Amino acid sequence: MPCYSIEGVIPVVDPDAYVHPTAVLIGDVIVGPDCYVGPAACLRGDFGRIVLQRGANVQDTCVIHGFPGHDTVVEENGHIGHGAVLHSCVVKRDALVGMNAVVMDEAVVGEQAIVAASAFVRAGMQVPPRTLVAGVPAKVVRALSEEEISWKQAGTRTYHDLTKRCLRSMCEATPLSKIEENRPRLVTPQVEPLIAAKRA
Repeated sequence: MPCYSIEGVIPVVDPDAYVHPTAVLIGDVIVGPDCYVGPAACLRGDFGRIVLQRGANVQDTCVIHGFPGHDTVVEENGHIGHGAVLHSCVVKRDALVGMNAVVMDEAVVGEQAIVAASAFVRAGMQVPPRTLVAGVPAKVVRALSEEEISWKQAGTRTYHDLTKRCLRSMCEATPLSKIEENRPRLVTPQVEPLIAAKRA
């Protein structure tokens, strides 16, 4: 992976974490055990410290950065969706930040809260635990149901599983020129989108 020290400060990646080879880690970045960092994610610890606690996942093309002297933290089992941007904020334990959402300076996303896709969490906002926030700027929509919290936790477990699968078998390959006969399918955990779970 592209990994850079700055002024002698070198990123730290736990051996039980998976960081995709195209992700970029710079400076004061700490990736804890069982974490997943996806393709083309950028974690820039060239001003403030970035910490991913145990079991957090940061998906493809996410950007994490912060102001000098401010930590940006994703606590245990935090779940950061594709393309999200975090800046000098804290995502508490078991919370989810949806795809393409932005969480700004000194905001705190409470435990087991969900920030909807494409939401903008303004600087200093305190997202209450176990709530859904959505919109630009983000506003509290309602309390989360037990079903929604369970769905989020199941999704995070699939990333724990993906971390193990990647450590075990991910490698660079040359693409095939045609589809082979009886092409295998991946063996993955069964998790449905929330909308499908609600229909059922």
